[in-house]
Amino acid sequence: MTDRVVMELKDGVADVRMVRSDKMNALDQAMFDALIETGERLKHEKGVRVVVLSGEGRAFCAGLDMGNFAKMASGERAGGTGLVDQPRTQAGANRAQQACYVWREVPVPVIAAVHGVAFGGGLQVALGADLRFVSADARLSVMEIKWGLVPDMAGMALLRRLVRDDIARDLTFSGRTVDGEEAVRIGLASRVCADPRAEALAFAAQIASKNPDAIRAAKRLLNLAVEADAHEIFKAETTEQVALIGSPNQVEAVMANLQKRAPRFVDG
Repeated sequence: MTDRVVMELKDGVADVRMVRSDKMNALDQAMFDALIETGERLKHEKGVRVVVLSGEGRAFCAGLDMGNFAKMASGERAGGTGLVDQPRTQAGANRAQQACYVWREVPVPVIAAVHGVAFGGGLQVALGADLRFVSADARLSVMEIKWGLVPDMAGMALLRRLVRDDIARDLTFSGRTVDGEEAVRIGLASRVCADPRAEALAFAAQIASKNPDAIRAAKRLLNLAVEADAHEIFKAETTEQVALIGSPNQVEAVMANLQKRAPRFVDG
C-alpha cells in the first residue's frame, strides 16, 4: 500500500505489517498516515474477518521518530503548535490518536503481534488492538515521561481499560520497561508467544473460521460494554442476537456442527 505499511488479505485474514524496518518502524507523519489509511480501508474491505498487525525487522514499533524530539529540543515545536486545533474524528481523536484508535473502530478483531520493542507511541498503537501477543523478551514502555511528555496517542483512553489504575500510574510516572511476561501479568498483553506473528496468524485463522456476522456483533458488544451501563448492554445483546438467529450464516453454523463438517460462511 505504501512504503510504511503493507497489507495482504488471504482466507479472511488481513496481514498488516509496518515496514519501516530500518528505523524500527518509528512513527513519522508518513507512518501515521499509512496506519490511518489502512485502518480506514479495513473498515470497509470485503472479505476481512480478522486483522493481524505487526512490524517487520527488529521491532514492532520504537515509538515517535527521533526527528520529532530534535525539533522539540530546538524549540521548533514549542507548545506542540497545532495539536489542539487539529481536525478530529467523530470519536474526538486527532490524527496521531486515530493511528492507534482506528484499530478499535475496525469492525473485526485486531491482534497486535509484538516483538522487539513497543515504546511510547508504538505501545499505544498496540493498545488499540483487541489482543496483544508478545514475545517473552519483548520490551514495552509508556516511555513519554523520558522525553518530558505524557501519552497523547489515545494511550490514556486505552490503558485504563486494560490495567489497574495504580499500574497505569506506575507505568506512566516511571516510564519503566516491562518484558512480555510482566506485560501479561499486569494486563498490558494477552499472551506470551515463542513467535507472536505466527501464533497471531494461527489464532486469526481460527477466528476467520467462525460466523463472521457473530464475530462482528461480538466486537460491537465488547466495545459498547466498556462505557455503557447494564441497561444499554442488555438491550444491545438482545438486538444483536435477534439479528443473528435464523440468519444464513447462523443456520450454517448449526448445520455444520450437526453434520460434523467445516462451515461455509458467506461474507456480507
